[in-house]
Amino acid sequence: MRKKRERRGFTLIELMVVILIVGILAAVAIPVLRGRIDAAKWSEGRAMMGSIATSIRAWCAEKGPDYDSLPLPTYPTTLAHLGFGAGDCTGTYFADADFTFAVTACGPPPQFTVTCAAGSQAGAPTTPAGGYVLTGNADGTTTWSP
Repeated sequence: MRKKRERRGFTLIELMVVILIVGILAAVAIPVLRGRIDAAKWSEGRAMMGSIATSIRAWCAEKGPDYDSLPLPTYPTTLAHLGFGAGDCTGTYFADADFTFAVTACGPPPQFTVTCAAGSQAGAPTTPAGGYVLTGNADGTTTWSP
């Protein structure tokens, strides 16, 4: 009786099919992961924007509810006016100069917009059109866009 020869291993076609499937999965997964990485990087910028908004609220609370009724109310225009020091809003992806804000009324509640158009540090995330904007509304709510 002859012994049957055992066949071991994979054929070249089987290996090519596996490589093709892995390549397709990678081509789909990489853009999804890139978006998640950018969202995580933007969380730094959004956190700093929230800190600026909190400082605006504190500044307005310090001035009092009648500040808007002064003949020429002067609202803060720089981070230093809000009590931030140089570099206080500088992080891994964003710097002080990346943030702008405008106060339109002290309220209560204060009305303002805080904008971050893009990160200027190395490795900064891709920016949505117009950047991120945090708005303090007249009804006391805040909204993010986009």
